[in-house]
Amino acid sequence: MAGLDPEQRTAVTAPAAPVCILAGAGTGKTRAITSRIAYRVLSGEIAARHVLAVTFTARAAAEMRARLGALDVGGVQARTFHAAALRQVRYFAPRLLGGRQMPELLDSKVRLVTLAAGRVGMRTDRAAARDLAGEIEWAKSSMVEPGEYAVAAAKALRETPHDPAQVAEVYAGYEKLKRSSGVIDFEDVLRAAIWGIEEHRDVGEQVRAQYRHFVVDEYQDVNPLQQRLLQAWVAGRDDLTVVGDASQTIYSFTGATSTYLIDFARHHRDAVVVRLVRDYRSTPQVVGLANAVIAQARGTEARLRLELVGQRPPGPEPDVRIFTDEPAEATAVAARCAELIAGGTPAAEIAVLFRTNAQSEAYEKALAEAAVPYVVQGAERFFERAEVRQAMVALRSAVRSTPGETPLVEAVVAALSATGWAPGQPPPGGAARERWEALAALVQLAEEVAAAPVVVPVGEAAVSERPVSLADFCAELARRAAAQHVPTVAGVTLASLHSAKGLEWDAVFLVGLADGTLPTTYARTAEQLEEERRLLYVGVTRARQWLWLSYGQSRSPGGRARRPCRFLPQLDRSGGSGGSGGGARRDGTAGAGAQRRRGQPVSCRVCGATLLAGVDRKLGRCPGCPSDLDEELLERLRTWRSRAAGQQRVPAYVVFTDATLVAIAERRPGTDAELLAIAGIGPRKLGLYGPSVTALVGGASVDDLEPQKSSESDPENGLPPATQEA
Repeated sequence: MAGLDPEQRTAVTAPAAPVCILAGAGTGKTRAITSRIAYRVLSGEIAARHVLAVTFTARAAAEMRARLGALDVGGVQARTFHAAALRQVRYFAPRLLGGRQMPELLDSKVRLVTLAAGRVGMRTDRAAARDLAGEIEWAKSSMVEPGEYAVAAAKALRETPHDPAQVAEVYAGYEKLKRSSGVIDFEDVLRAAIWGIEEHRDVGEQVRAQYRHFVVDEYQDVNPLQQRLLQAWVAGRDDLTVVGDASQTIYSFTGATSTYLIDFARHHRDAVVVRLVRDYRSTPQVVGLANAVIAQARGTEARLRLELVGQRPPGPEPDVRIFTDEPAEATAVAARCAELIAGGTPAAEIAVLFRTNAQSEAYEKALAEAAVPYVVQGAERFFERAEVRQAMVALRSAVRSTPGETPLVEAVVAALSATGWAPGQPPPGGAARERWEALAALVQLAEEVAAAPVVVPVGEAAVSERPVSLADFCAELARRAAAQHVPTVAGVTLASLHSAKGLEWDAVFLVGLADGTLPTTYARTAEQLEEERRLLYVGVTRARQWLWLSYGQSRSPGGRARRPCRFLPQLDRSGGSGGSGGGARRDGTAGAGAQRRRGQPVSCRVCGATLLAGVDRKLGRCPGCPSDLDEELLERLRTWRSRAAGQQRVPAYVVFTDATLVAIAERRPGTDAELLAIAGIGPRKLGLYGPSVTALVGGASVDDLEPQKSSESDPENGLPPATQEA
């Protein structure tokens, strides 16, 4: 009990009843649940051998066992769902299978999925097979059979890699091949454990006699199949402790759902609910930004939103940067990593986190050129990926057949087409999309390389330039690959936000925070957008001391401008900022001058997203959110504005801009306070035009209004209205 805070102590000493621990990031949840188990064991309330604690990664299970060992508690079974189920199925296999051996366990579905796809006439490469395998895993985790897949996928708004009916055929064929081959997959292990407990009374009684007290970590990530197994284990008993954070629900695409966590207290009326909000991981500055990000959340998960309270001493404000393009951003990140390491921060305590694995190449290159060691978490290094190696072979093969005058980018696109890649929209499916994005990154690199002609010496003091050829580009790729093929050492971690879950570092760089990347363009529904917001929240809460957030205004030099991440008021392209961390530094390159401006964040009144563009702020909503515009009111407002401008002898926009009129016609303010809430209307304009506007909103016609009085000068500075507005 020593050192526990009041909320942790409540969780540890809660009675043998349903207990729900809502634990925010960095609040010591592992300490709380292991202390709860140890307290109950050491006090004699329960026996360690009767405890089953389950979590989602082998690393987390190992940490739980280590913590319990340090508390002198041995004999507790702390395992992943799959490991616990596999242990039980293996133990009971002779009894369940009539003496036959347990079938061999598949370590990957890809081979059988490829065969099943071929039998229904579908040609697949490895990426497509991985996507199909992912759909089958989602279906099985969601307890959806092949015949139910098409309807279930449509209901869940799945972005399927092929026509749902075709996926269902592959799913059915995969199941047949699996049975005929005498093998099972990981989902089958869970189903077999459920079947053994529910359909074989003796097995069920033995399992329930062995395990009487249950702890489930990361409960927001449970899928329906795992929940069914948990119910089979618990069997209506009430000694169940669950721990989770709905704000860290980021694996919905796999079938995970926070519904069971959200509804826990409703299903268990006598449940003890404990909220852990004291953050021991991050500085108050990082915690403040995390709170600002998640405070805008909407949807069911937001019902369990926790406001964290930082417990560490104050630290630096989050460093928010805007760069001209992604290469400049990557160069600056690498330079700052080098500075941190030189200042004494271990490279292993630094992480660069991004939304997709395809973003890693720019940072691998920049770190390699800055001589900063790095490791790639949860993915292969860019030039080690199978699709990239295949593309480099295709590019080298195309050198001889490509005319020398062919522009580089055109030559690269033509060569990559031989691998099945095509420009335009990426294909559906996670693995296929990642493959497409990796090759698109090569095309983007070709655009960057082509922008710098090759300098050729022609004499002792003279040089000339020529366009970059495909052979030059292949040589550049080989150079970059060689620079990144260094021996694996402890270094800066490069990781996707998904693979960073559960980890933490002293210094964290969140990069590429542009709309279209985070949130991804594939997040179309309100639920999908909220998951993207939670993904950013997870990224922010990985930082202990030092946090950097940045984006490049374009992907490549001179490219199309992008909007900053809508979830961060700090990344305001107009220079404003809000929330913790101040404004954004705008850097053309690393070390360029910085300027800070302050403003207030404005949220969309429909979806809650932070509004960044001036027009969006005036309207009070995102461009894509539904409008409830009163067309007739807007027409009356325009007529009134024209008359008022004529009476005052000023341009119409000086009275109100078009965007302000649209905002009034949408929001229909009825009071002075509601008028002042619209961007572009301040006290002066309220005094001048407020009565007329509220009368028009109330239904008055323009002819009913008094003529607009002229305001010869501004009462504060004496400037004519037109001059002041300009």
